[in-house]
Amino acid sequence: MSHNVAASGSRTSVLPRLATGTLIAAVAACFVAQLGVSIPATTQGYINQDLHTTSTTLTWVSDAFMVPVTVLELSFGVVGDLFGRKRLLAIGAALMALGGLLAFLTPEGHGAGLLLTGQVVSGIGAAALFPTSIAMLAAGTHTVNDRARALSIWAAALTTGGFGSPLLGGVLSKVHHSGGEYASWRWAFLAVAVIAVVSIVITLVAAENSSSPAGRSLDWPGQLAIAVALFALIYSVVQGAEDGWGSGIVIAGFVVFAVFLALFVVIERRVDKPLIQLDLFSNRMFTVSAVVTVLGMFAYLGTAYGTSIRLSAIQNYTPLRTSVGFVLLNIMGVILFPVSTKMLQKFNPGWVLAAGMGLIGIGDVWLAAIPATHLGLTAVAVPLLVVGAGFKTAVTAITVVAVNSVPTSKAGMASGATSMVRDFGLTLGPAIVAAIALTSAANAISAKVAGSPGLQQSVAAFNSSGTVPPELKGAVNSGPLGANAIPNPPNPLKDVAFHALSHGYGLAYLVCGISALLAAAIAALMLGGRAYTHAFIDVPDETVPR
Repeated sequence: MSHNVAASGSRTSVLPRLATGTLIAAVAACFVAQLGVSIPATTQGYINQDLHTTSTTLTWVSDAFMVPVTVLELSFGVVGDLFGRKRLLAIGAALMALGGLLAFLTPEGHGAGLLLTGQVVSGIGAAALFPTSIAMLAAGTHTVNDRARALSIWAAALTTGGFGSPLLGGVLSKVHHSGGEYASWRWAFLAVAVIAVVSIVITLVAAENSSSPAGRSLDWPGQLAIAVALFALIYSVVQGAEDGWGSGIVIAGFVVFAVFLALFVVIERRVDKPLIQLDLFSNRMFTVSAVVTVLGMFAYLGTAYGTSIRLSAIQNYTPLRTSVGFVLLNIMGVILFPVSTKMLQKFNPGWVLAAGMGLIGIGDVWLAAIPATHLGLTAVAVPLLVVGAGFKTAVTAITVVAVNSVPTSKAGMASGATSMVRDFGLTLGPAIVAAIALTSAANAISAKVAGSPGLQQSVAAFNSSGTVPPELKGAVNSGPLGANAIPNPPNPLKDVAFHALSHGYGLAYLVCGISALLAAAIAALMLGGRAYTHAFIDVPDETVPR
């Protein structure tokens, strides 16, 4: 193991440096987890065509992964502290491998049950990988410079995973599709599984174990309460577009969310070691930064999800061509990575956060004005670049603003709570965007059919035809995306569904834009004028972001 020398007055102490194997293992684990987040982006269209999913089921392909990440991240941070981080890192990667394999084995034309199960399993694995990889790096570094270097490499792996995942899905799907396999989206998930296995090997062979069990305990009641609350909320938002907002199951879901959220608050105020220190939210600046974070992260992932649906499921781009859109969305993160830290050192972090949110909002409003009838990627290229630049600028500032809003002794708690708030906003993105767009599109299709006797006759003839396979009839009647997936002929609703979805997702882009602009205004008015004494806090090992 290599060492560095730190001088303090007349004494010189030799501090151990981070083992290279631990660094590689943590970076590989982070990369795998980020691949899992982004891999559905380019394959939504093929999944829709192959499995004949309902419109809301397609939303669950993304959120089945994100919900476990959001609700389990903090608890897995504690599990690693208690039982060892090396073991948990390997287990998390194994779950990612298993989830990818389940998705790969999803049978054609038999629904998305196995795919969704695989996404849930992968999401649980990623929930272990994100906090554990950071904690291993923090535990192995003992100076500000060493920690900054390690976390910069970790962040670079995160950016690379987000940038490379759509390309990976697009290339694999394109290659295998040209070979004659229709449901080629499966190979993208298998690739994630294979890379996860590599991560397991690296962890077991090269990583050093670490733990810090002193004073740590699991908050099982709080974990259960917040898990039920978040799932109920997302379920109601997603299913409302299909079952109706006044349906019993949707209303019951919102009630369950409210009850268990209140229960979570009660539990957290009574337990000795809460999942989240609710006292943080008594700090006005921290609460404001949390609100800005939720609004902005909802806007960003809502944009990414809407772009995925627009390109792959509405305009029927191949995964490879869809991946180009996500290169545009992510490339600014790569370009701005070397200067993001310097921006925070040179400018007030509150203003940096406001600027990032403002760019996301401008890009979204721009996208809302471009209908899907503009089939070329050039039409959306510049606004996607603007949104990507805004996200990189904002996400770099989020933790800095939150951590600097509380005393140094609470920096680790603030960082962990901010991670959960950020992921909550990201989880809301696909759910709310789908709810807005699909509700609007379904209403538009119904109104068009009701106002056109000729279209009514064509739909009736299609549904009663003995020459149209039942699975095609089911797809057309499964919702707006299903109606758009089947060409005309024989599908009489194809053109109607296309224009309804174009308008619906345009409306969703606009909502995302308004959300981001609101976040920018709040950040500028309430955070921009705040005096920051420093841009970064060196978080002690015991309070590593969970």
